[in-house]
Amino acid sequence: MSTLSFTLMQANLQWEHKGANLSMLEERIRRMTEPTEIVILPEMFSTGFSMKPEILAETMEGETVQWMRKMAKEKKIVLTGSFICEEKINDKKVYHNRLVWMLPNGEYGTYDKRHCFAFAGEDEHYTAGKKRLIASVNGWKINLQICYDLRFPVWSRQEQAKAGEPEYDVLIYVANWPERRSHAWKTLLQARAIENQCYVIGVNRVGTDGNNIHHSGDSMVVDALGEILYTKNEVEDTFTITLDKTSLNNTRAKFPFLRDADHFMITLDDQ
Repeated sequence: MSTLSFTLMQANLQWEHKGANLSMLEERIRRMTEPTEIVILPEMFSTGFSMKPEILAETMEGETVQWMRKMAKEKKIVLTGSFICEEKINDKKVYHNRLVWMLPNGEYGTYDKRHCFAFAGEDEHYTAGKKRLIASVNGWKINLQICYDLRFPVWSRQEQAKAGEPEYDVLIYVANWPERRSHAWKTLLQARAIENQCYVIGVNRVGTDGNNIHHSGDSMVVDALGEILYTKNEVEDTFTITLDKTSLNNTRAKFPFLRDADHFMITLDDQ
């Protein structure tokens, strides 16, 4: 398909209140009338960016994932966002800031945030992921990442596939990015789009969290030339946009910069 529709859901999350957040988001999703294929929620959409996984974490069989499965099936959409996930590795509990890519048929993919935000102590509570997740929808490839990952361009860097095609067409960041660093958020979203010749979508929260940190939203859609197609700050918003792959391919053909890119391999220290 040459087009794909995305809905960005910029929300004011209630601090560590899963029930209230799921109810609010469910109401907003059910109110949507414009056709869409993918709905994107913020980072840790059921709790806010909390450092209390020992209290708030759920397994993949828990309420939040079951809620995502229900909503994706009901609205016939792909639903994505991250939550606080618990799993056992070698009989030890570990926690992840985990993005779930939920399909309408109940199948899903996951991505664990690679870059834990040490400035807020995230690395002390959560285990970093080791693999990227690039999903496929109707011939589009979508790279899924979380918040702080935005500051690390190597992790999102586009590689040419064997056939000479880029790895992905859309790069998505779900976030709880503070207002005090909004300039970096907006600048880096545009930079990732330009350097990777792809659409970039950033979905952030609004409001003040339990640590008295304010979030201005500034959710954004950027095209492959770095032009802003949508942005909204300070207020809750549900916005649907249809992206055109023909336009993207034309940009890549006109400016074939990826052909000159350096080839590299990422190695992780803990491997």
